Amino acid sequence: MDMELKYKRILIKVSGEALSSSGNAFDPAIIDKTVDEIKSIHDLGVELGVVMGGGNIWRGRQGRDMDQPTADYMGMLATAINALCLRDALSKVGVEAVVMTAFKIDKIGELVDHVKAREYLSQGKVVLFACGTGNPYFTTDTGAALRALEINADVMLLAKNIDAIYDSDPRTNPNAVRYDKITYQEYLAKDLKVMDASAVSIAQGGHLKVLLFGLNEPDSIRRAVLGEKLGTLLY
Repeated sequence: MDMELKYKRILIKVSGEALSSSGNAFDPAIIDKTVDEIKSIHDLGVELGVVMGGGNIWRGRQGRDMDQPTADYMGMLATAINALCLRDALSKVGVEAVVMTAFKIDKIGELVDHVKAREYLSQGKVVLFACGTGNPYFTTDTGAALRALEINADVMLLAKNIDAIYDSDPRTNPNAVRYDKITYQEYLAKDLKVMDASAVSIAQGGHLKVLLFGLNEPDSIRRAVLGEKLGTLLY
């Protein structure tokens, strides 16, 4: 494999659900695999920020009978739990990571500051962004697009529990059509649901390329950084 890096600075959005297994919020084997991949690309000299989802613990939309801002803040706190989990796991393999939160949570992490985040990245530290945008009514995908632009990422890698973008859910439709690449305009026109429309609009406005792929595929993050064809490119 050609070891030349395709991307030097990246933002990875890790779905909370992708860290879990049936009935368990955290699957140690999946977490170890994710950390090993992050370490492998960190060791290549890649600068990386990571935005955590919270779906393995709580999603705002689960609170159907709740006040939505309250349910959404619960989801943001779930992402902070995931960030702490990943920071701990990274420290055990010798990778220094910093947690930054979109609103102040004493003793958990620093408040998001894009200038400091860029400094940490240039120092070789992994920056773990938690709490989405810090506001209700927005998903962590939207937060990821925002953070990717703030740190001047070359690409946003969207590691999901699905391996690509399809025209419908391949888990329920065996005839679902897979896209190798798709433009922002096509994605929005087709009203696809893998990544929410506000996140796509932010990426489009900032000319940010997004590569969506399956976290549980072998060496998926490393392969993406090295430019191997996988998943779906949104551009």
